[in-house]
Amino acid sequence: MKKVCLFFLLLATVPILAQENGNQSYIDAQFFRGNVYKHTNDIGHLITGHPDGFMLSYNWKTHGKKEWEQVYNYPDYGVSFHYLDFKNQYLGHNVALGVHYNFYFLNRHLIFRISQGIGMTSSPYNKETNNKNNAFGTKIMDNNYFLLQYKKENIIDKIGFQAGFMLTHFSNGRFKAPNSGINTIALNVGLNYNFSETKEFIIDSLPPKQFYKEKIKYNIAFRTGISEGPVPGLGQRQFYHIGLYADKRIGRKSALQLGTDVFFSRYLKDYIEFSSVAFPDKPPVDPNTDYKRIGLFVGHELFINKLSIETQFGYYVYKPFDYEIDIYQRLGVKYYIYKNIFTGVGLKTHGGRAEAIEASIGIRL
Repeated sequence: MKKVCLFFLLLATVPILAQENGNQSYIDAQFFRGNVYKHTNDIGHLITGHPDGFMLSYNWKTHGKKEWEQVYNYPDYGVSFHYLDFKNQYLGHNVALGVHYNFYFLNRHLIFRISQGIGMTSSPYNKETNNKNNAFGTKIMDNNYFLLQYKKENIIDKIGFQAGFMLTHFSNGRFKAPNSGINTIALNVGLNYNFSETKEFIIDSLPPKQFYKEKIKYNIAFRTGISEGPVPGLGQRQFYHIGLYADKRIGRKSALQLGTDVFFSRYLKDYIEFSSVAFPDKPPVDPNTDYKRIGLFVGHELFINKLSIETQFGYYVYKPFDYEIDIYQRLGVKYYIYKNIFTGVGLKTHGGRAEAIEASIGIRL
């Protein structure tokens, strides 16, 4: 009952926002139900039911006034709130607030949404009262989700329909242990409502493809943040990740990357010392083992406007301490402050296990 009341309270407030922000906007309200994906055996006891919840989104349409809007087939951008009940006594429920882009395909009937935001859990890990929750070590977390849906607008007057699939991820990026994280796959269904009449798209001549041809660019990225080892109580430590890589732009939207990372993750130093005395039944660990790591990676950067989405896959070529798997990934968002200077935030993972949320600054020469 509380969920339903909260949902309709939010629904009632959105039209006010729409009036304040003018026309060419719409809302969508969706319900979803699904399953927690078991990405590690450590979370088996947290999967006891079918999570469900709702999402409410406010979206602004684009119509081609800017060049990037035409290139990406006139996407929407917006903000969303969603509520997720895990149906588990240890996990409780989560809420999240995020920003998103909606990209359209198949004559604008297929929609793909990508969102980045902040989440909060009702039941974080607590050594005394909730020590079974090894998924969420903090109350505030990172959240990102993806939607793939069929969408039809204006079926009955300004009311439309949409339905599809959702993947949502909550994790604190091992800002504090424990942090197994939770991935939920769900089916969703909902309605959308347009606040204005349909507007024609602006079709203009885009710059020729050769305009985007560039020589190889060289990048230096400095990434930092705070992280903790996989054992609660080891303490949070600063980390420093340095990336050196080259990229080659292959069109308006994309650039390919090749480079190397050097990782100075100080929490690993603590974990090595802990492992040298805490696991007598395993092969001995030298407490003086080097905690630094070096990786080689390939990547892709998707340019939107001043924002871009960066995806990288790497392999450790130097890793003296046997920790996690040898392959790592990074998914991040970059913002170009100036033509060649960027900042951003990203999530470094090993498969489904997050290692760090990285704040970055860099230069592209």
